[in-house]
Amino acid sequence: MAVRAFSSPRRPLRSDAFLLLVLFLVSVSCSTSETQGFCAVGYESDCGLSSEKILIKGGTVVNAHRKEVADVYIEDGIVVSVRPNIKVGDHVKIIDATGKYVMPGGIDPHTHLEMEFMGTVTIDDFFTGQAAALAGGTTMHIDFVIPVNGNLTAGFESYMNKAKKAVMDYGFHMAITKWDEGVSKDMELMVNDHGINSFKFFMAYKGSLMISDELLLQGLQKCKSLGAIAMVHAENGDAVAEGQKRMIDLGITGPEGHALSRPPVLEGEATARAIRLANFVNTPLYVVHVMSIDAMEEIAKARKAGQRVIGEPVASGLILDDSWLWHPDYTTSAKYVMSPPIRTSGHDKALQAALSTGVLQLVGTDHCAFNSTQKALGSEDFRKIPNGVNGIEERMHLIWDKMVESGQMTVTDYVRVTSTECAKVFNIYPRKGAILEGSDADIIILNPNASFKIAAASHHSRSDTNVYEGTTGKGKVEVTISQGRVVYEDGKLKVTPGSGRYIRMPPFGYLFDGIEKADAAYFASLNAPIQRTKSAA
Repeated sequence: MAVRAFSSPRRPLRSDAFLLLVLFLVSVSCSTSETQGFCAVGYESDCGLSSEKILIKGGTVVNAHRKEVADVYIEDGIVVSVRPNIKVGDHVKIIDATGKYVMPGGIDPHTHLEMEFMGTVTIDDFFTGQAAALAGGTTMHIDFVIPVNGNLTAGFESYMNKAKKAVMDYGFHMAITKWDEGVSKDMELMVNDHGINSFKFFMAYKGSLMISDELLLQGLQKCKSLGAIAMVHAENGDAVAEGQKRMIDLGITGPEGHALSRPPVLEGEATARAIRLANFVNTPLYVVHVMSIDAMEEIAKARKAGQRVIGEPVASGLILDDSWLWHPDYTTSAKYVMSPPIRTSGHDKALQAALSTGVLQLVGTDHCAFNSTQKALGSEDFRKIPNGVNGIEERMHLIWDKMVESGQMTVTDYVRVTSTECAKVFNIYPRKGAILEGSDADIIILNPNASFKIAAASHHSRSDTNVYEGTTGKGKVEVTISQGRVVYEDGKLKVTPGSGRYIRMPPFGYLFDGIEKADAAYFASLNAPIQRTKSAA
C-alpha cells in the first residue's frame, strides 16, 4: 500500500494532515511530482524499493584513505565485496558508475528536526528532513535531543517518538540545560543504555538554554568519566544579551541587528574559554558550528599545543556572508538569521582554508529550518526571529563545488570531512563512513561533470525559502543508496516512512585514547603533596 506524497514544497502540509497521510497508508498507486520527484511508500509495498542485491560497476570508489576503480557488490544492506570485475548471477540490480565517484553516504553531525525553539517548531520533521537529506546524498544524521524541562529521559523518549517516521539512519546527541544529581545519573543512562556518546552545552541563549561555567565544568568532568564527547555552542551569552539591548536602544530592530549584537569576538571568547576549561579537565572538546576566524584561530592554537579539539564548520559559514542580512526585503534578510551569525566576507574563505588544511575536521549544517511565516515572528524585533537555516539537502553539493571543484580539497579529503571523520569521532566507523567489506551499504554516486541548481521550488524541505536560492555548481549526486536500497535515482525519491534505524554510538572513541596516560603524567608532575614537619613551638 502506498501513499501519495505532497506535490509542492512551497505549500507545506499541515502536520495533522501529513501524519494522516503517513499513518493511514492509503492504497493508491505511487506517483511522483515532476518538480520534486517524491514517492513515499508503505511497509507492505515494493513501490520504488530496489533489489536487495546491487552491483555498482566501473566507478571510482573513494574512501578517506584511498580511491580505486572497482565494483561494489551489496547484499542485504551490507557491502559484501569491493574489487574490480565482480561477476554476479541473475536478479541483481546493476548500476553503471563509469566515470563517476562511488562514495560513502554523507553523515551530517549537526541537525535540528522537529525541535521546539523560540515559540515555534522547526519546519522539517524526521520524514521531510531525512527525505531532503537522502536527495542530497546524506544517508545518516545526528540530531540534538532537547531535554523536557531539563529531564534527559523525557527528552529522549520524546525524540524517539518523533523519529518513528524516519526514513534513514540517525543518531542522537543530548543537550544539557541544567545540572543536578538526576541529570548526572541520566547521563550515565543515556550512554550505557541508549547509545548516546555526546552531550552539548549551550554557552548562549541566556534565560533558556545557556549554562554557567560551573555547570560546564561539572558536565566536562562527567563526560570524561563516561567516555562521552563534550560539545559546546560557543558564544558569550551574557555579552550577547548586552549586545542585543544595545542594538534595540539604537533603534536597530531588523535582521542586521542580529549579527551586530553578537560579533565574532564573542564567539572567539567563548571558544577560548571552553577550550581552556576542557584542557583543565583533560577531556576532548567538540566545538559546533564554527563561524568565525576568531573561533577557528582558538581551535588551531589548541590543536597545535596537542589538545584534543574538534572544530565543526557548517555549510552556511563556508558558503555565505552576512550581506544578505542587510537586504531591504525582510523576508529575504530574515531567512539568514542563525546563531552564531553568518559572518562578513573573509570569514568564509578563512574557514575554507582551515577545513582544507585540517585545522577544522568535518562539516555539518545546523539544519534548523523555519518558513517565512515563522521568521515573520520577529518582524518588529530581531530577537524574536527563530534562529536557523537549511542545509541538510544542500551540504554535499555545496562542499564538492566549493572545495573539490575549486581545487582546495582532494576527493578523499571530501569523503573525510563529509562522512568518515564524523563516523570516527562518534565511534561508528567503519560501519559508517566507509565502503569496505562489512560496512553498511550507505552509498552515493556522484557525477563530477553534472551540474546542480538550488531552489526552494525544487528542494525537499517543507520550508518555502532556501538560503542558497539560485546557487549553481558542478558535481551532482545522482544515486543515493540507504540500507542497501536505492532511495534516490533519476531525480526521484523513493522512501519508506518508519524504515529509519536508530544507530547507537558507543563511548570511548579514538579521542579518548591515551587520556589516562596524560592524567598520570600530570599527577606525576605535581611533586605534591610535600611531607612537612611541624616547627617546634
